[in-house]
Amino acid sequence: MNLKNIHNIYFVGIGGIGMSAIARFFKSQNKNVAGYDKTQTEITNSLEALNISVHFEDEIGCIENSFLNKDETLVVYTPAIPKDHKQLNYFKSNGFKVLKRSEILGVITENTFCLAVAGTHGKTTTTSILGHLLKSCDVKLTAFLGGISENYNSNLILNGDKVSVVEADEFDRSFLTLSPDMAAVTSMDADHLDIYGDASQLQETFKDFTKKIKPNGKLFVKNGLPIKGITYGIEDGSDYSIQNIKIENGTYVFDVKTPNTTIKNIEFNLPGRHNLSNALVALAMSVEYGLPTKQLAKALASYKGVKRRFSYHIKTDKIVFIDDYAHHPEEINAVHQAVREMYPEKKVLAVFQPHLFSRTQDFATQFAKSLSQFDQIILLDIYPARELPIEGVTSSWLLSLIENSNKKLVNKEDLISQIKQSNADVILTIGAGDIGAQVLKIKEALLENEN
Repeated sequence: MNLKNIHNIYFVGIGGIGMSAIARFFKSQNKNVAGYDKTQTEITNSLEALNISVHFEDEIGCIENSFLNKDETLVVYTPAIPKDHKQLNYFKSNGFKVLKRSEILGVITENTFCLAVAGTHGKTTTTSILGHLLKSCDVKLTAFLGGISENYNSNLILNGDKVSVVEADEFDRSFLTLSPDMAAVTSMDADHLDIYGDASQLQETFKDFTKKIKPNGKLFVKNGLPIKGITYGIEDGSDYSIQNIKIENGTYVFDVKTPNTTIKNIEFNLPGRHNLSNALVALAMSVEYGLPTKQLAKALASYKGVKRRFSYHIKTDKIVFIDDYAHHPEEINAVHQAVREMYPEKKVLAVFQPHLFSRTQDFATQFAKSLSQFDQIILLDIYPARELPIEGVTSSWLLSLIENSNKKLVNKEDLISQIKQSNADVILTIGAGDIGAQVLKIKEALLENEN
């Protein structure tokens, strides 16, 4: 497909974090961009501020006339859109060019030097670190992020069109549309079992993804995964290895052993060993791309993180409030490790909103075990996203599996009052649903409480 001949791009599900980055990209290319989403959010508001038209009703009459010319219009949709969506079905049945989000990413990146990050956890943070390292070294790149970078306040980093940095999303096997020059696999834990059926099918699909790497390309693999590539790990014998870790004033300081040298006294400000691992593979990919290690170390020290990835909202001597997107047991374990390392003597309250009935059902035992590690636990109802309820799969059922007596099931309306009653020193909000929309209200209430 020659994108130069396409004047209009219409997005069905434009408010999604990945979709909105592509919408921003096409707007920067002076295309006519518009779209539909279910609800108005900060993301849709930011798109409208760029003169991208967004509406919230699934009616064919809402589509502007300029997007009804099928020869000049491309339609991009997210797999999260229901099958009975009127607008999407109209475009499909009337001969428009209709592509999934992952397919258009494949088209955009095919004529670039593409660096792709895959993994059931860590890909958003790793991709944003990688984009930041390359941009800091003035590589002519476009980076599509699955979160809002704190350094750029955007999910898109624009600095040219020679190189692309993308998340390779395993959901719906989307990453098989990419053909990267370099790729990383950060993790392959069981997830999306509603799509894959079992963990072995997921692993096989990751292996299929690695076969998409271009001839003479490079694959980076976290040490211990059942795939061959350039390995990376923490304090082990990997090709790229972090060594001599210290914590100084809440900052990690460490050395990195590469196949050719050792980079000394690197600083990195994100808590948690999982984030050290993400930083390491981004650094390894940048070194193998050919960038100078001194410049990379300086860039790593200036990296600020991704919104909703261990994001601090209050950080005082009396109270700490952190928000995180964790929605899988392994991610919750990683958050727990990070918070215990940074605040070993503090009492921690975790507020968790489960995401999807199917994921809650598939990993209920693991969720219960990971949540039980916190001093206090508040559960919200399951956020359904694209799913219908599954009989017997509820937050009260999950609560019954948690082996910790300091636990409660709370309505969203009562959440702030319950948090204020807690005697915890560290408050964590965790989940991939709409719990992020509560963060500002919680922050205001906690600051009011403190005063």
